[in-house]
Amino acid sequence: MLKGVYLQRAGRAAWIALACALLVTPVHAQKRPQPVARQQPAAIPSDPDDAFAQLREAARKNDVERAYAISATLVDYPIPSYVEYFRIKPQLFDASGLARIDAPDDQVRAFLQRYKGEAIADRMRNDWLLVLGKKRDWANFDVEYPQFALKDDTQVECYALLSRALKGQNVAAEARSVLSDPKYYGEGCVDLIGYLVQSRQIQPSDVGFQARLALEQNFITLAGKIAALVPEARVDGDTLATIVKMARNDPSQAAAYLSTAQGTLSRDEQGAAWGVIGQFAAKKLLPEAAGYYRRQMEQGGNQWLSDDSQEWRVRAALRQGDWKQVRQAVELMRAELRAKDPAWLYWYGRALKVDGRDTEAQQNFQQIAGQFNFYGQLASEELGNRITLPARTSVSDAEAMAMRTRPGFQRAQKFYAMNLRFEGNREWNWELRGMTDRELLAAAEYARRIELLDRTVNTADRTRNEHDFTLRFLMPYRDIMQRATDDVGLDMAWVYGLIRQESRFLMSARSSAGAHGLMQVMPATAKYVARKIGMNDFSPTMMADPNINILLGTNYLSMVLTDLDSSWTLASAAYNAGPGRPKAWRSTLANPVEGAIFAETIPFNETRGYVKNVLSNATYYAALMSGRPQSLKSRLGTVAPSPVTTTSLP
Repeated sequence: MLKGVYLQRAGRAAWIALACALLVTPVHAQKRPQPVARQQPAAIPSDPDDAFAQLREAARKNDVERAYAISATLVDYPIPSYVEYFRIKPQLFDASGLARIDAPDDQVRAFLQRYKGEAIADRMRNDWLLVLGKKRDWANFDVEYPQFALKDDTQVECYALLSRALKGQNVAAEARSVLSDPKYYGEGCVDLIGYLVQSRQIQPSDVGFQARLALEQNFITLAGKIAALVPEARVDGDTLATIVKMARNDPSQAAAYLSTAQGTLSRDEQGAAWGVIGQFAAKKLLPEAAGYYRRQMEQGGNQWLSDDSQEWRVRAALRQGDWKQVRQAVELMRAELRAKDPAWLYWYGRALKVDGRDTEAQQNFQQIAGQFNFYGQLASEELGNRITLPARTSVSDAEAMAMRTRPGFQRAQKFYAMNLRFEGNREWNWELRGMTDRELLAAAEYARRIELLDRTVNTADRTRNEHDFTLRFLMPYRDIMQRATDDVGLDMAWVYGLIRQESRFLMSARSSAGAHGLMQVMPATAKYVARKIGMNDFSPTMMADPNINILLGTNYLSMVLTDLDSSWTLASAAYNAGPGRPKAWRSTLANPVEGAIFAETIPFNETRGYVKNVLSNATYYAALMSGRPQSLKSRLGTVAPSPVTTTSLP
């Protein structure tokens, strides 16, 4: 690795050596492993559901022998398609998750025919397409790809483009659209990049850009693989790559280095470099970020900016209150990126309004004002409206109960009963495809009746023209919630908005960090709050009781709100990211900002989305509870600067 060394343009030999260095396993890791004693295979549980759970785990690890042995004991299991899938799938991938070229194609074909039209068949086809792409079996790939329904695998999309490119089609424009997030590339996308540059559909500079995308996200190995495709692309060893690495840690140091090295870069390369520095400075909430981006816009090179850099260019300008730069930054955005998120239409409208272009601003707001989300609500308020509920469409008992005969829902219920939510959600969502709004509402109502509350919310959320917001915004445990929020003086609409985002009302919900139940309270936090409120008999198992979960969650939320000047925006951020972080973020403000700007410029992707969703939810809950129009802007309020202070809250 390059430990801060400033590398200039390297010759071909040096570049190849560098690319190889990125890919080679460290010497200390290449020692011959010591022999280990063979272990007896684990016993197969006698309970079929327990055996199925172990089969699933064997398939996850691509353990062929274990999966075969367990599947042989599940001859009469009620979901045979998954038993067979979990037996075959380990034969398609090796232990590291890479596709195998010796996969059993005949078994896969038979499976796809036997379970044609089911969710698990589409999952198997997804897996097989990765195998077919890797072994360059384009005849079979081209037959199977059009039948792949979800088309949600970037690697498969890359193989599909590679197949077309090998037939002489120019796919460069489509490839640039697909190749936007290195996190999902895998082998297929690296192969696509390699062929496109070899066939001169893209240029070495495109390859360099792709590797810099990987470096921006700290995927060093992937960057090395892309570097190895075209040594002349000058990815990791060139000035731009050095700047990416430096900017991640210290944007000001990267800016100083660029000022001395920019003579070696083209004008476009200088623009790209300033954009990267601006991105990392903006994520650190440094006031210099907007200035770095201004230099980027002066230099150009917008085509070499990642989506992340383009989005943070807008956010940096918002933080500084520079509406002219907000407008320019949105105008420079990649068209597909600008259209993907209503945030950019909203902020562009706001910038136009500041510029006195009211008619154009209103046209932007009108494009999103009908959307039931954070920016749709804010756009509606910009048009002079308050937030109200759409007319309610109710479905009959017969319509709701007709959903119980749907095979996908039946399989989903079996999986939910086993706490296999990934498979359950796959089956449930597959069954929703192609439903009318009325059918979706019937499915949501059915889910409510069988107490699958998360499916109720997610299913009702999908309707386009007919709606039932009593299903979208459920209010279970109403008596418990009323008592708990009254006791600590909290707005119940806000708490419901937070629970809807945290757990979708699943008492069994657990996060990877150990947060538990409706309000996803962390164990240490629960213990702290219990002690504070005098609950001396508290034990972690009590968090499975909705009374205790809501009691401790609302008490903690009240403590956080008090600690953060009664700001719902700050307290929502604190509940997700910890109370210290929003204090640090607000301490970087030069002036008070509206809550929407503070929310949009939160550096953590998860917390940024979380705050928007919680307060959007709360606004609709308030409308449901009160029967009166509401204002999201009022809930967001204004966030003022403050010094960093420590907090005793966990």
